[in-house]
Amino acid sequence: MSKSSNGSHQQNNLLNRAEEASKLLKEHLDKDHVVRVISHNDSDGISAAGVICNAIAEEGGKFHVSLVPRLKDKVLENLAKEKYQLFFFCDMGSGYVEKIGKLKGHAIIADHHQTMDDTGDGMENLVHVNPHLFGMDGTRDVSASGVTYLTVRPLKKVELAGLALVGAFGDMQYSDGFRGINQTILAEATESGVVEEQEDLKIASKVEPLYKSLAHTFQPAIPGISGDLEGSQSFLEKIGISYGVKFTDLANEEKDFLKERLVDLNPQIFGQVYSVPKEDPALRNLEKYAEILDACGKNKKHAVGLSICLGDRKSAIQEGVEFLKKYHDSLIKGVSWIKREGSQEMDNVQYIYTEDKEKKKIMGTLATLGIDLEILNPFKPVVTLSRMHDQVKISGRTTLKMTSKGVNLGFALEQAAKSFNGAGGGHNIAAGAVIPYRDLENFKNLVNDIISTQIN
Repeated sequence: MSKSSNGSHQQNNLLNRAEEASKLLKEHLDKDHVVRVISHNDSDGISAAGVICNAIAEEGGKFHVSLVPRLKDKVLENLAKEKYQLFFFCDMGSGYVEKIGKLKGHAIIADHHQTMDDTGDGMENLVHVNPHLFGMDGTRDVSASGVTYLTVRPLKKVELAGLALVGAFGDMQYSDGFRGINQTILAEATESGVVEEQEDLKIASKVEPLYKSLAHTFQPAIPGISGDLEGSQSFLEKIGISYGVKFTDLANEEKDFLKERLVDLNPQIFGQVYSVPKEDPALRNLEKYAEILDACGKNKKHAVGLSICLGDRKSAIQEGVEFLKKYHDSLIKGVSWIKREGSQEMDNVQYIYTEDKEKKKIMGTLATLGIDLEILNPFKPVVTLSRMHDQVKISGRTTLKMTSKGVNLGFALEQAAKSFNGAGGGHNIAAGAVIPYRDLENFKNLVNDIISTQIN
């Protein structure tokens, strides 16, 4: 629990709201109603869907689930025609409370984004669970899978706490430890033995050649090495370790020496590692699990990601691991592209533009890596622009340092997109939008102006 009494008061309010959602869910399950689940198709959204669908199945209930890139009006129009008694929205919905309130049945929203059109407090048929309603931070304190876990926690589902933390890793909420509700969930998970923690080196693999393993390590990123096979090789040659060997083949003093050299480059490379001992070896490490789900999402194989969460332990995991390899390869290409091309800098923001099909899938991640690997200017938010026919898909990323100076990308992209009949939103540190291509130049100028106002 948070140290301040105010913090624990906020947590209690959120837990009480989640308990209301839990009661509503149980009522519908007791009546044998099929629960209509709608979730986001990224790592956190897939984990959140996994949490709620597993909980429903364990209660003997049924669900019908859809994973979508964003909650568009079209999605809501289609849902309005469906005859379900309970709709459950994960990792989305807080920006559409009013429309969700008009659906035929009851609705639960388990979201953690700051964008809201309505709190939903006066609505009889809706329970809205979001940390921002209670003065907490959905960027760091809890992910969507964590909020979803809180709604099933009263049904005694502690074995799903590991999956709740997978989503937190997927949404980059781990930074020198967990805090807020994530910390509460972690404490429950470790006390009950669902999750174990130990200190370890956070490299991508201990069984592939070292130079590949280090080049494939993106979380945390190692400047000059992550995404750079040649950089990785020359680093190992320089410190006198054969680059073709596996980590497991090194003598203990070599392992220690390598660890020290890597910690010099990024202290976060050695730290707490969280694992679920009962899990399949490929998924045991929660960060690795999150990466596999992320890779499924990026490859538009969301169903494979959800199958993994729902316990398909054969083909789905093998597919997920293959997607992760593919994803790492495309990140290596993407990192070298950013090194070569750089960004278009304006006074307060910088842009990266692409029309390339493969790059479009990973633009948000490339923005984060550009900052983490010190390729791009860390003092200007990175906004990526991916052309999709007559529209542009936008991802914005910045640092905690910049958010502490007032930058709020969620609000900036939401405001700017609305000005051009687009839609956007998200968190202060990471956000997205979609706008018409014809308005791109005006949009870029407006975002630059909005960020300028936020900083000053």
